[in-house]
Amino acid sequence: MATVRYMRDFKQLEQRRRKGMRMLARGVRQAEVARTLEVSRQTVSSWEQARLGGDGAWRRKPLGRPAALSVEQKSELARLLQSGAVACGFPTELWTLARVGAVIEREFGVAFSITNVWLVLRGLGFSSQRPVGRAIQRDEAAIVAWKAKRWPALKKSAGARAEPLSASTSPGSRSGPRAGSPQCACL
Repeated sequence: MATVRYMRDFKQLEQRRRKGMRMLARGVRQAEVARTLEVSRQTVSSWEQARLGGDGAWRRKPLGRPAALSVEQKSELARLLQSGAVACGFPTELWTLARVGAVIEREFGVAFSITNVWLVLRGLGFSSQRPVGRAIQRDEAAIVAWKAKRWPALKKSAGARAEPLSASTSPGSRSGPRAGSPQCACL
């Protein structure tokens, strides 16, 4: 069975709120407004308080917490990140979430958790990238030569061993105890 989610039509809710405000302004009692518009008396009471609050107080308030960084601050952050980590005072060009968080706190005075730093970066269009774990001084030609010449000389083959293989690794061995051999009774 599929669940049906209730979707609010904010335009319709605002129209109902306006109608209720007009009714209250004409002097209709709150209980009558609540019955007519099929809302609770508490809702009509809050509309009355908003109506007495002045022009525009009846409008819907924005949902959620206000953003900690303004649009201008976010564009400044993007510019700082594109200038590079060294330009922002770090020893290498590697940007980490902790480093970006430190830049945000230093430049804008707002401390974010690592998760929120990631959300800000995603909002700015940045993506996560894993640095290549190779040394700067890596010499590919030397690596190929070493693998071709030195590695085969170092690699030991099974036929070149002088000592016998242990019983557990010899080709004819079985796993498990042999018949008649003592078994360990320690637990």
